[in-house]
Amino acid sequence: MKFRLKSLVVSVFIFILVLPLCSRGKTSADSRFESLSKDYFVEEMSDNALTLHYCLSNPGKYGICCEASFGDLSRKARKEDHSQLEAFIKDLSSIRAKSLSSEDRLDYDTLSFYLNLQDNLYKYELYAEPLSPNNGIQAQLPILLAEYTFYDKEDVENYLTLLGNVDCYLEQILSFEEEKIQAGLFMSDENCVQVIESCESFLENREKNFLFSTFSDRLEQVEGLTDDEIASYVKCNSEALWDHVFPAYENMIHRLTSMLGCGRNDYGLCNFEKGAEYYALLSTAYTGSDRTMEELFDAIAAAREEDLLEYRSLFESDSTLLERLSDKNWEDIDEDSMISTLLASMQADFPEPVTTDYSLSFVEECLQPYLAPAFYITAPYDNYMENRIFVNTAKTYPSISYFTTLAHEGFPGHLYQTTMSYDYGLSPMRFCLDFPGYTEGWATYVEMMAYDYAGLDENVALALRLNQTTTLSLYATSDIGIHYYGWKTEDMQKFWAEYGITDENVINEITQLILSEPGNYLKYYVGYLEFEGLKDDLMATYGEDFSLSAFHEAILRMGPAPFSVLRDHLKEYYSLFAK
Repeated sequence: MKFRLKSLVVSVFIFILVLPLCSRGKTSADSRFESLSKDYFVEEMSDNALTLHYCLSNPGKYGICCEASFGDLSRKARKEDHSQLEAFIKDLSSIRAKSLSSEDRLDYDTLSFYLNLQDNLYKYELYAEPLSPNNGIQAQLPILLAEYTFYDKEDVENYLTLLGNVDCYLEQILSFEEEKIQAGLFMSDENCVQVIESCESFLENREKNFLFSTFSDRLEQVEGLTDDEIASYVKCNSEALWDHVFPAYENMIHRLTSMLGCGRNDYGLCNFEKGAEYYALLSTAYTGSDRTMEELFDAIAAAREEDLLEYRSLFESDSTLLERLSDKNWEDIDEDSMISTLLASMQADFPEPVTTDYSLSFVEECLQPYLAPAFYITAPYDNYMENRIFVNTAKTYPSISYFTTLAHEGFPGHLYQTTMSYDYGLSPMRFCLDFPGYTEGWATYVEMMAYDYAGLDENVALALRLNQTTTLSLYATSDIGIHYYGWKTEDMQKFWAEYGITDENVINEITQLILSEPGNYLKYYVGYLEFEGLKDDLMATYGEDFSLSAFHEAILRMGPAPFSVLRDHLKEYYSLFAK
C-alpha cells in the first residue's frame, strides 16, 4: 500500500547511498545533485500531512513542517505542481550524469526516469481514477486513519485536525470526478456502483465503527496524557467522525449516485480518445519496464507457454502428482509459525534480514469486501523497526496460498525488501519515488520461491508454482487485451476458453476486476518476469560462479527503480557481493 493520497497522477510511492563502489570521490556535480535530491525530498514530504506521517515519524529531524491537511487538489494547484515538476526536470538536466559518482549516478538515472514519466502523464491527468472499488481513496482512507500512529500529543491533535478535513478532502475528489465528466472520462456505472457500495459498507453500524475503538487504543501509546486530556480527545474524535467523516461518505454516496449515467465507456481505456496512449504510459509507470505494449503482450504469452509446457511434462512424468497436491494440511498452522518457517528457509538464498518487529492484524469486517487479501503498510523511513501486515480473512484461507501470501507481504517480500533497502542506506529522495513494478514484482518473485520453502514435495511445489504463474499471466494478458487492444466480453470468453475456463460468471468477474483497476496485474506479473530476466542474465554471465544471495543483495541495495536502470547498474553492484 502506498499513501501519496494527494496525487491524482500515477505517483500515488535520507541520505545518500554509501557503497564501496569504485568512485573517484565527490565532485561539484555530486554536490549539485545531492542538493537537488534533498530539495525534492523536502518538497514531496511537505505535500500533505497524511503522506508525511506515514513516511517519517520525526519530520522535524529533516527540517520538514507540514500543516495538518490533505493538500490541495484544485486544478490551479495541480498546474502549479506540474510547473514545479518541470523546474526539477530542468535543474536535473543541467547536471552532467557522467560527472557523478557511481552511487549518485544510480539515483540520478532513477529520478530522471521518474520525473520525465510524471511529466508525460500530466497530459493525461483526467484519465487517472482516484476512486476504485478495491484500491480507491475511499477504500484506503479508513485503514490509513485507523493505523495513524500516535508518537506524541501533537500527533493526536494533527490526526483530529485531519479528521475534520476529511469532508473537504473527499469533496475535492468529487470535484475532480466532475472534471472527468466534463471531459467525457468518467467511470462506468458498474464501477461507480461498486465504489458507492464500498462507501455504504464503511458506514454500516457506524455507532461501532472501528475508528472509535482504534483511536482509544492508540491514545494508550501516548505518554503523559492526563485523564482529562484523554476524555477530551475521545470526545473530539467522536465529534469529528459524526460531523465530518460519516457525512463525507454520505455525501460521496449521494454525489456519485447522481453521477450514474455520466460514463461514456463501459470497456477498456483504449475506447477513450487517447486511452491507449495513456494505458501505455500507465503500464510503464506500473511495471518499470521499457518494453512496448506489443513486446509485453508477446513476452507474457511466451512465458505462459513455457510454463504450461513444463506443467504438462511434470504431470506426464509423475503419475501420482495430482493426488499429492493437497498433502500439506495448513489449517492448524498459525501465521507466526508460517513467518518463522519463511525466515528459516530463506537464509541460504537471501542476505540476513535486519532485526525488526512486525504485527499482523486482520481487516475490519466492514472493509473486507473491498480490500485486498493482504497488504503491508510501508514503515516510516526513519522508524522501520515497526511493521504492519494486514490479512483479509474474507479472502484468505488456511492453505498453501496463505503461506505464499505471507511470503509476499512479509519475508522475503515487502516487509523484508523495505527494511533491507532502508538499512542499506536508500537515499531519502528515492523513498519519494514509486516503482510498483519493482516492489510488487519483487514480492511476486519471492512468493514463487516460497513454494520451495513450504516443506512440500519438490514436484508438488513446482506444480503449484507453475499453476500460479500461469494464472497471473492470464490476468496480465487480459489486462492488455481489454485496455490496449479493446477486448470485449466475447474476446475474453474466447481467450479464457482456450485454457478451460468457460463459466461466464467467472469470466465476467475477472473482466470487471480488470476494468476497475487498469494495469494492476501488470505490475505483479511483468515485474516478476523482469526479475527473472535479470537473474537469468547474470546466471548466463557467471555460470557456476553465480550467487543467488549476491544477486538479491545487489537488487536490494539498488532499491526500487525502473528495470532499465537496474539492468545498467546490476553487474557493478553484483560484483561487490559475489564471492
